[in-house]
Amino acid sequence: MSEKEMIDDKSNVLDDEKNEKLPFAKAEVVKLMKKNLDDDKMIRERVKVEMNNFLYGILVNVCKQLNEYPYTTVDYEMFKECIYPYTNITRINQEKERILLHLEAIKADCDALSMDVQKTLKLKDVVEEDTFTFSAPVEDEEESEE
Repeated sequence: MSEKEMIDDKSNVLDDEKNEKLPFAKAEVVKLMKKNLDDDKMIRERVKVEMNNFLYGILVNVCKQLNEYPYTTVDYEMFKECIYPYTNITRINQEKERILLHLEAIKADCDALSMDVQKTLKLKDVVEEDTFTFSAPVEDEEESEE
């Protein structure tokens, strides 16, 4: 690649950065990403842009929730409540797993009870010989002719 092409590529990148309408300064977002990633990680341009947009999306969602409060002043307790899903995702996922395991246990109990009911109460339309038999009284033919 010639020197002129390299300069053109760099100016195209700078023009793209100026034309991008990102909500936050891309350099600041990238700096924070690099601070929290391993040193050997490289970040592709699309990831930098999408992280910026993702953070903006979270901000928008939190602000929508804050707008649902009837008060004109946003206080810290309201803010904490609105960011709870983002700050406690680990705890929320643990609770989800606990609930799913409990539901599986309930399902297993229901299946066992169902098998017991079918076994002991003979819900099937199968007539089985038992020691107890019921027979209706037979009317005499003479009585039925009258």
